[in-house]
Amino acid sequence: MKKNKRVGYLIHELVTHPGVSYSSETFCTALDIARSSLSEDLAAAREIIEEIGTGTIETLRGTGGGIRYLPSLNEEGFRRLQQELIRRTEDPQRILGGGYLYTSDFMYDSELIRPMALYFAGCFRHADADYVVTVETKGIALASQVAFMLGLPLVIVRREAKYSEGSTVSINYFSGSYDRIQKMSLAKRAVQPGGRAVIIDDFMRGGGSSKGLAEILAEFDVEVIGTGVAIASKEPAKKKITSYIPILWLDAIDEERRIITARPADYLNPSSLL
Repeated sequence: MKKNKRVGYLIHELVTHPGVSYSSETFCTALDIARSSLSEDLAAAREIIEEIGTGTIETLRGTGGGIRYLPSLNEEGFRRLQQELIRRTEDPQRILGGGYLYTSDFMYDSELIRPMALYFAGCFRHADADYVVTVETKGIALASQVAFMLGLPLVIVRREAKYSEGSTVSINYFSGSYDRIQKMSLAKRAVQPGGRAVIIDDFMRGGGSSKGLAEILAEFDVEVIGTGVAIASKEPAKKKITSYIPILWLDAIDEERRIITARPADYLNPSSLL
């Protein structure tokens, strides 16, 4: 292979297997090249990925080292994502009765889900998590992409227990979004005791669902080490959880005047989260 084809091969292999560590020998054998040539090719591949703004290629030397792609979203891409989310969110046609917001269309839009997942993957790539957890249903698409980019299993907590999941543990929690007690359940086989989890969700109002997820995971001795939400409402100001990472703030929904106000959250650089 010529160098441009080798670089393309490296980018394809690494980006389609995020977080997977490859030995130098794997690529030297596959491409029939020396280590010196591989080093040059990896430098070119890293430069391309970083210039695009979708992560980096990390090379770890010594025992236990390897070559791997770490997804993330740079600040420029993050700002573009926020602008598009604000544009869509502030459409007055999204206002539903009772001051609710319709978001299903863009929470299942792969063009928006991918950069959101890149951002959260960058935020949590050094968290040493064992699971990505969400509650059904609208957060599943985003959580699934984050799980893929972190190379972790996705765990879906159900609103109602399913027969196909076998034995489950269920809890009741208070949902601020619906202003009532709700139920969630998790299969006993879904997680292992002593694990660590990242929660990903589409929307947070009072934090009741996130707190419920933390409580049901605690029943399995699984620690929540981070929470990411696509959109977080500014009200109520006091949430049921204290630490979370939003992409967008929803300031207000004026149902009478048909006005929605949203603004961007701060960008978190993955290097600052080490």
